[in-house]
Amino acid sequence: MQSSSGDPERRRFLARIITTIHAAIATSLGVVLGGAVLSPLFGKQEENWLPAGTLTNLPEHDPLPVTLRVAREDGYNQIIERRSIFLVRTGESGVVAIDSTCTHLGCRVSWDVDEQLIKCPCHGGVYDRMGTVKSGPPPAPLARLTAKVEGDQILVQV
Repeated sequence: MQSSSGDPERRRFLARIITTIHAAIATSLGVVLGGAVLSPLFGKQEENWLPAGTLTNLPEHDPLPVTLRVAREDGYNQIIERRSIFLVRTGESGVVAIDSTCTHLGCRVSWDVDEQLIKCPCHGGVYDRMGTVKSGPPPAPLARLTAKVEGDQILVQV
Protein backbone atom coordinates (compact mmCIF):
# COMPACT_ATOMS: atom_id res chain seq x y z
CA MET A 1 0.00 0.00 0.00
CA GLN A 2 1.09 3.38 -0.85
CA SER A 3 0.70 6.17 1.65
CA SER A 4 -0.06 9.54 0.25
CA SER A 5 1.13 12.72 1.88
CA GLY A 6 -1.89 14.55 0.37
CA ASP A 7 -4.42 12.65 2.50
CA PRO A 8 -4.40 15.04 5.52
CA GLU A 9 -4.70 18.03 3.22
CA ARG A 10 -7.59 16.43 1.36
CA ARG A 11 -9.36 15.68 4.65
CA ARG A 12 -8.84 19.25 5.85
CA PHE A 13 -10.17 20.56 2.53
CA LEU A 14 -13.33 18.38 2.74
CA ALA A 15 -13.83 19.35 6.40
CA ARG A 16 -13.70 23.02 5.43
CA ILE A 17 -16.19 22.48 2.59
CA ILE A 18 -18.61 20.67 4.95
CA THR A 19 -18.19 23.40 7.61
CA THR A 20 -18.90 26.07 4.98
CA ILE A 21 -22.04 24.24 3.85
CA HIS A 22 -23.23 23.93 7.47
CA ALA A 23 -22.59 27.64 8.05
CA ALA A 24 -24.57 28.54 4.89
CA ILE A 25 -27.51 26.37 6.02
CA ALA A 26 -27.44 27.87 9.54
CA THR A 27 -27.29 31.40 8.12
CA SER A 28 -30.23 30.72 5.78
CA LEU A 29 -32.30 29.28 8.65
CA GLY A 30 -31.38 32.23 10.86
CA VAL A 31 -32.52 34.74 8.24
CA VAL A 32 -35.81 32.93 7.58
CA LEU A 33 -36.67 32.33 11.25
CA GLY A 34 -35.49 35.78 12.31
CA GLY A 35 -37.62 37.36 9.60
CA ALA A 36 -40.65 35.37 10.71
CA VAL A 37 -40.17 36.45 14.33
CA LEU A 38 -39.37 40.12 13.66
CA SER A 39 -41.69 40.85 10.73
CA PRO A 40 -44.74 41.67 12.91
CA LEU A 41 -42.69 44.39 14.62
CA PHE A 42 -41.98 46.13 11.33
CA GLY A 43 -45.34 45.37 9.72
CA LYS A 44 -47.65 48.24 8.86
CA GLN A 45 -50.48 48.50 11.38
CA GLU A 46 -53.60 49.70 9.66
CA GLU A 47 -55.89 51.89 11.72
CA ASN A 48 -59.46 51.04 10.88
CA TRP A 49 -61.96 53.49 12.40
CA LEU A 50 -65.59 52.61 11.75
CA PRO A 51 -68.61 54.83 12.39
CA ALA A 52 -70.69 53.30 15.20
CA GLY A 53 -73.41 55.88 15.79
CA THR A 54 -74.09 59.42 16.86
CA LEU A 55 -73.66 60.95 20.28
CA THR A 56 -77.16 62.44 20.28
CA ASN A 57 -78.78 58.99 19.86
CA LEU A 58 -76.76 57.43 22.68
CA PRO A 59 -78.49 57.24 26.09
CA GLU A 60 -76.32 58.15 29.06
CA HIS A 61 -74.98 55.19 31.11
CA ASP A 62 -77.08 52.55 29.27
CA PRO A 63 -75.19 50.19 26.92
CA LEU A 64 -76.48 50.48 23.38
CA PRO A 65 -75.86 47.38 21.20
CA VAL A 66 -74.38 48.27 17.81
CA THR A 67 -73.41 45.97 14.94
CA LEU A 68 -70.35 46.98 12.94
CA ARG A 69 -69.56 45.70 9.46
CA VAL A 70 -65.84 44.96 9.30
CA ALA A 71 -64.28 44.25 5.89
CA ARG A 72 -61.11 42.17 5.78
CA GLU A 73 -59.02 40.55 3.08
CA ASP A 74 -58.79 36.74 3.06
CA GLY A 75 -56.50 35.83 0.22
CA TYR A 76 -58.23 37.09 -2.91
CA ASN A 77 -61.63 37.50 -1.26
CA GLN A 78 -63.01 40.37 0.75
CA ILE A 79 -65.04 39.13 3.69
CA ILE A 80 -67.57 41.27 5.55
CA GLU A 81 -67.83 40.29 9.21
CA ARG A 82 -70.42 41.56 11.63
CA ARG A 83 -69.09 42.52 15.03
CA SER A 84 -71.39 43.40 17.89
CA ILE A 85 -70.31 45.92 20.49
CA PHE A 86 -71.89 48.03 23.22
CA LEU A 87 -71.51 51.80 23.31
CA VAL A 88 -71.80 53.43 26.74
CA ARG A 89 -71.98 57.21 27.12
CA THR A 90 -69.95 58.23 30.17
CA GLY A 91 -70.50 61.96 30.22
CA GLU A 92 -71.09 64.93 27.98
CA SER A 93 -68.81 63.65 25.22
CA GLY A 94 -67.19 60.50 26.66
CA VAL A 95 -67.93 57.11 25.07
CA VAL A 96 -66.72 53.63 25.98
CA ALA A 97 -66.92 50.79 23.42
CA ILE A 98 -67.22 47.30 24.92
CA ASP A 99 -66.90 44.03 22.98
CA SER A 100 -69.95 41.76 23.30
CA THR A 101 -67.95 38.54 23.45
CA CYS A 102 -68.00 36.80 26.85
CA THR A 103 -64.52 36.21 28.22
CA HIS A 104 -65.51 32.76 29.52
CA LEU A 105 -66.17 30.79 26.33
CA GLY A 106 -66.81 33.42 23.65
CA CYS A 107 -70.62 33.55 23.73
CA ARG A 108 -72.48 36.75 22.78
CA VAL A 109 -73.70 38.72 25.77
CA SER A 110 -76.79 40.92 25.85
CA TRP A 111 -78.06 43.89 27.85
CA ASP A 112 -80.87 43.08 30.30
CA VAL A 113 -82.87 46.30 30.64
CA ASP A 114 -84.89 45.12 33.66
CA GLU A 115 -81.89 44.12 35.80
CA GLN A 116 -79.54 46.75 34.31
CA LEU A 117 -76.85 44.09 33.71
CA ILE A 118 -75.04 42.56 30.76
CA LYS A 119 -75.67 38.80 30.81
CA CYS A 120 -74.21 35.78 29.07
CA PRO A 121 -77.03 33.36 28.18
CA CYS A 122 -74.79 30.29 27.96
CA HIS A 123 -73.14 29.88 31.37
CA GLY A 124 -74.64 32.59 33.57
CA GLY A 125 -71.90 35.20 33.38
CA VAL A 126 -73.01 38.61 34.64
CA TYR A 127 -71.32 41.96 33.94
CA ASP A 128 -72.18 45.50 35.00
CA ARG A 129 -72.91 48.23 32.43
CA MET A 130 -69.17 48.94 31.97
CA GLY A 131 -68.25 45.27 31.37
CA THR A 132 -66.84 44.46 34.82
CA VAL A 133 -67.54 40.91 36.03
CA LYS A 134 -70.24 40.81 38.74
CA SER A 135 -70.72 37.02 39.02
CA GLY A 136 -70.40 33.74 37.18
CA PRO A 137 -67.52 31.99 35.44
CA PRO A 138 -66.00 34.79 33.28
CA PRO A 139 -62.31 35.19 34.20
CA ALA A 140 -61.96 38.78 33.01
CA PRO A 141 -64.04 41.86 32.16
CA LEU A 142 -65.36 42.40 28.64
CA ALA A 143 -62.72 43.75 26.28
CA ARG A 144 -62.75 47.47 25.53
CA LEU A 145 -62.22 48.92 22.09
CA THR A 146 -60.75 52.32 21.37
CA ALA A 147 -63.46 54.87 20.67
CA LYS A 148 -63.40 58.57 19.84
CA VAL A 149 -65.94 61.26 19.13
CA GLU A 150 -65.55 63.60 16.16
CA GLY A 151 -68.29 66.18 16.13
CA ASP A 152 -71.42 64.14 16.80
CA GLN A 153 -70.07 60.94 15.18
CA ILE A 154 -68.75 58.05 17.34
CA LEU A 155 -65.85 56.14 15.74
CA VAL A 156 -64.59 52.77 16.99
CA GLN A 157 -61.21 51.26 16.12
CA VAL A 158 -61.32 47.59 15.14
